[in-house]
Amino acid sequence: MNAITAVFYRDYRQRITNAGFLLWYLLVPLAYLLLFGLGFALLLGGELTVAVQHIGYTAFLLPGILAMVTFTVALNTSWGFFMDKDSGIFYELLTFPITRQQLLIGKIGFNVLVSVIGSLLAIAVAVFAMGVEIRFDLLPVTALAVVGTTAGWFFLFGIFAIRLNRMDSFNTLTSAAYILLMFLSTMFYPLDGLPAWFRAASLLNPMTWQVDLLRFSLLGTGDPSVLVMEAVAFTIFSAICLALAVHALNRVA
Repeated sequence: MNAITAVFYRDYRQRITNAGFLLWYLLVPLAYLLLFGLGFALLLGGELTVAVQHIGYTAFLLPGILAMVTFTVALNTSWGFFMDKDSGIFYELLTFPITRQQLLIGKIGFNVLVSVIGSLLAIAVAVFAMGVEIRFDLLPVTALAVVGTTAGWFFLFGIFAIRLNRMDSFNTLTSAAYILLMFLSTMFYPLDGLPAWFRAASLLNPMTWQVDLLRFSLLGTGDPSVLVMEAVAFTIFSAICLALAVHALNRVA
């Protein structure tokens, strides 16, 4: 068993002993999809215009729900990372014959699988229960986006888990990030008509880049030139977060 597989297996064993967490990861985004999707679709009573294409609100929301799945899984994985450090297990792991990169990649491995399963459930509910039409031919792109963005978010929150020592500080920072990143993005609403400062903040938000990429892969909407820039930007963001997380790990050692 190689190093990454060993860390993957450890996380798998940890997660299956608490099925409640797994159900939380999978069911809460579905609740958002059903409540917000149906509720706002009835409230708006029409279609939204996204990149000159007209789509229903439920379809518009679905990519945001997938982003929520990846974000929630990464956030809760980093919380487990913080608890490992709080209990001292984290420092024991650092003595194992594995590199820091292998530790981080192995730790996110099982949780990427959870993100993919949660995303597939959300897509199935949207398509078969809510009548959303998606681009099935682009599902491999959706899967790639889910995997890559889950890892990117975990590397970001992993920095907080490594650097912060107080649980209240960690919870405050991650909760603030949860609110700001999700609501200052295109997850729940298009940017047209919103204040200029909001649009500027949203366009610099990695969550917006992720949602736009998922919206293209699921619905085929968006400007290809903008989407390429957003994909490159999120890749750079993830690489920087990984490098900073490894640097934080090396300082701990």
